[in-house]
Amino acid sequence: METIYLELRSAAGGDEAKIWAKDLLRMYLRFALKRAWKTEQLDETTLKISGEGVFSSLKKESGVHRVQRVPSTEKRGRVHTSTATVAVLPQVQASNVFINEGDLDWQFFRSGGHGGQNVNKVSTAVRLTHKPTGIVVTAQTERNQQQNRLNALDLLRSKLWEIEESRKMKELAGFRSAVGTGDRSEKIRTYNFPQNRVTDHRINKSWGNLDKIIDGNLEKIMELLQT
Repeated sequence: METIYLELRSAAGGDEAKIWAKDLLRMYLRFALKRAWKTEQLDETTLKISGEGVFSSLKKESGVHRVQRVPSTEKRGRVHTSTATVAVLPQVQASNVFINEGDLDWQFFRSGGHGGQNVNKVSTAVRLTHKPTGIVVTAQTERNQQQNRLNALDLLRSKLWEIEESRKMKELAGFRSAVGTGDRSEKIRTYNFPQNRVTDHRINKSWGNLDKIIDGNLEKIMELLQT
């Protein structure tokens, strides 16, 4: 059993990039459900996914995902190019990353969205800031504040682990972050809606039936990336 945190952030493209990040989150959520993995949405940008082979299946999804399509807000029918970044972070054991309690700033607020009236009446949602790095994580899906605290702390630990691993790799080989900055030219995959095609630039391979892929049918892409 493996657990990962899948984080999606809008990058180049303004409001369309924000919509694209949400579309990607939905795509991965549907893929996870097809695989019968346990999923939990910690906030608007982060999924917690647990199951057999989760990290090995999704680890190569880290990077910049580019979309080319006509946004719903576009009045002239022009195709826009936008990007979102995907980060796949493995859950890290507490013994592997030390976190000083004095470096943490905890804030609690009422959760919005799903969960019923009890969730909204009580400040169960958590916003955790790691003061030395400025990293901010939130967790608000659980009714219990303590469980949200644990989820936030686990996610922070994974982010700190990623920073340390990146530092080590940079020292060894001039490593460039797999997630990237979100620049339009810095991409691992392009989703071209006018041409109904998805292209993975790392293996120079394209697939049709874009609508089905966006609906979570990623098996063919995953299998080829594994090999």
